[in-house]
Amino acid sequence: MNRKTLVLPAVVGLLAPVLVACGGTESGAGGGDAIVVGTTDQLIADKDSPAPLDPAFAYDTGSWNVLRQTLQTLMHAPRGGGEPVPDAASSCGFTDNASQSYRCELRPGLKFSDGTPVTAEDVKFSIERLLGINDSNGAAALLSNIDTIEIKGEREIVFHLSTPDATFPHKLSTPAAAIVSKKKYDGKKLRTGFQVDGSGPYTMKATTEKNAVTKVVFSKNGSYEGDVETRNNKVELRIFASSDAMTKALEKGDIDIATREMSSVQIKKMLDNPVKDIELTELPGLSIQYLAFNTEHPAVKDKAVRQAMAALIDRGKLSTEVYSSTAEPLYSLIPSSVTGHQNAFYNKYGDPSPEKARDILREANITTPVKLDLHYAGDRYSSREFDEIRDQLNSSNLFSVTVKDAEWSKFRAAGQRGEYAVYGLGWVPDFPDPDNYIAPFLEEDNFLNSPYVSTEARKLIPQSRRQADRTAAADTFGRLQEIIAEDVPVLPLWQGKQYVAAQKDITGVERLLNGSSDLQLWELGTSGD
Repeated sequence: MNRKTLVLPAVVGLLAPVLVACGGTESGAGGGDAIVVGTTDQLIADKDSPAPLDPAFAYDTGSWNVLRQTLQTLMHAPRGGGEPVPDAASSCGFTDNASQSYRCELRPGLKFSDGTPVTAEDVKFSIERLLGINDSNGAAALLSNIDTIEIKGEREIVFHLSTPDATFPHKLSTPAAAIVSKKKYDGKKLRTGFQVDGSGPYTMKATTEKNAVTKVVFSKNGSYEGDVETRNNKVELRIFASSDAMTKALEKGDIDIATREMSSVQIKKMLDNPVKDIELTELPGLSIQYLAFNTEHPAVKDKAVRQAMAALIDRGKLSTEVYSSTAEPLYSLIPSSVTGHQNAFYNKYGDPSPEKARDILREANITTPVKLDLHYAGDRYSSREFDEIRDQLNSSNLFSVTVKDAEWSKFRAAGQRGEYAVYGLGWVPDFPDPDNYIAPFLEEDNFLNSPYVSTEARKLIPQSRRQADRTAAADTFGRLQEIIAEDVPVLPLWQGKQYVAAQKDITGVERLLNGSSDLQLWELGTSGD
């Protein structure tokens, strides 16, 4: 899964340079009526990513943050966090005690932005389209336990699940479950390019240069009916090639807000030397960084190699020296602030220890130094982090690691094809439940396309979903974390914090990003409003 990937998308088709739509000239901080938000999340269409804004393909934070503004879902994350609440729906809930039958009723009078009514048939079409296309990059796995979808009249939908799933309301709040129109979306193939048509709080127009989006202008959708209160009429999302360029634009007054992703160096600079008329806001964060392994690759097939890396890497040093304390050491895939977390890796390996790593390799008869290539996306992640990991491993004389970088679009696809023995990735949850930090990595159709299989884990994951009280599933998630620490199919490194820098006249900044890094542009306003 994602994410959300999500992390970020794998990419498929080649689009010629095209102007999708003109965003207009009303943008720019302090000029016109658009609030201008900067981001470094790239939206690129190429042979590996033909449909970056189709919900049947998109599974990265940047794409989902466009879709959340423009497409509507039955449920959505409420303003203050917590359990999902109805958006396109007027009501939703399980109709049984087994969390296996889920009924929703649409709000009356729902319309797509072109005036076409939104019906239960559109909901059914949208989700069956996602599952039917089942793109390897997409988020179909989130909803793969839907057995049948029953519609009654124009407004009632009942989802019959093949297995109990207490997390299903969360899944219906993600763009994977976004409602699209049969008039605009083919039921059997992806919609290429950068146009999005839906019933969400905004309509959108994207401006492109070559095969990449440079900005997206969101205009308030007068036809929107839902739970969101839109506090502005227009927001421009401007995409920068680097966090340095984005921060400079903020300091020059060219944009109003700098959001994903400010570098740790820039954040520390703003904390130590505040810039006049710019405020830095720290927000709760649930993103994590980890190393992923192709457990069938000869270099790391023996789990002793992966365990030795777990025993060597100094997460504290990564957090303080590379990320200036804008990140915290993480000893589990589940962050410390999420229900069910336990420090499984620390419990097993303790403090970084070359001696312990040496013993692990010696007992497994592994010849040292172990030669490895460590891959990362240079346009996504800090080279300092992977250089630090390399230096920590090599200084033990147990490893000989070479760091290699690639562009994100090439990197992500190569990782899914199993070309890398070990590579670095980030993860932003689709929804803030411990399941979304475990299942995407261990289920059969995992988003890493990892060959790793734990029969026990694949029995425990469905078991954990039977429990509507998520605290009651803590023991199950505890065991799942122990399995990961033992087999090391992935190696958690750190948990991040979120920061937003904004001009002082911008309001709603503290609600711009929720814990899952979802952009909530509708929260923004100006002090003059």
